Amino acid sequence: MELIPLATGFGVEVRGVNLIDVASSDAAYQAVRAAFEEHSVLLFRDQRISDDVQVAYSRAFGPLELSKVGSIGHGSFYGVLRNVDADGRIVPDDHKEALRARANQLWHTDSSFKRSPALASVLSARTIPDRGGETQFTSTRLAWERLPPATRAKLKDLVVWHSYANSRDQISPKLMSPAEREALPPVDWRMTWRNPVNGRTALYIASHASAIDGMGDNEAKALLGGLIEDATREEYTYLHVWRPGDVVMWDNRATMHRGRPWPGDQVRHMVRTTISATDADGVPHVLPMAA
Repeated sequence: MELIPLATGFGVEVRGVNLIDVASSDAAYQAVRAAFEEHSVLLFRDQRISDDVQVAYSRAFGPLELSKVGSIGHGSFYGVLRNVDADGRIVPDDHKEALRARANQLWHTDSSFKRSPALASVLSARTIPDRGGETQFTSTRLAWERLPPATRAKLKDLVVWHSYANSRDQISPKLMSPAEREALPPVDWRMTWRNPVNGRTALYIASHASAIDGMGDNEAKALLGGLIEDATREEYTYLHVWRPGDVVMWDNRATMHRGRPWPGDQVRHMVRTTISATDADGVPHVLPMAA
């Protein structure tokens, strides 16, 4: 297996091992798992991807989430991101899937708004536009390490509230249905998450983060906004330009990501599987560990 750096300090392309290798070989899984823990973002090129292959690969890392209420693929392992309807027609700008794509262009961390958070996401490119539609990543582990020690001491035990509505309402108050709001109430997590394998700490924030315990709304929003802005400065990010056959996996404990716009007359169809976060014994985390 060969690892090719993608960005400064995080992200690698994995060569010499494919998704089926990882699903079927413990040695391949252990090597890729070590790369995941160290580098946070993994790229596999030229994969012969199918739903079954993607699920088999993802399951090697832990139990899979079911897609949430209101999404395409609800109740299955597949989160489908596409801008076409059931008849294959591109949806208009005010369609829910178009609005959802705009919401996904906010910096976010998958499933931070759920009571069982996510270890990782695996995204495969099924149909990509001629231009645009990239996915951009940043390391919240490196963002944490750039902070002065005194700032880290103040932040590490803060408790942040995450809400799916907080990010969706920034796009349109109509984006979430009443059923979605009822199914996805706010949840609280610590602002930092310590990796149990290598001991490195990351910020656990993003567009779903809406409030901080013991802090006024304006102060909390200013703090969260400043941390996100610093973490996502262009020089700290990796912009992935999709090619057919690409599969990207990322650590939701230690990264933020966002989609990028693409021409409205072109189809973009992606499929995501999401792996639940568990401890070494397979027990879901109740709260991300503080530093």
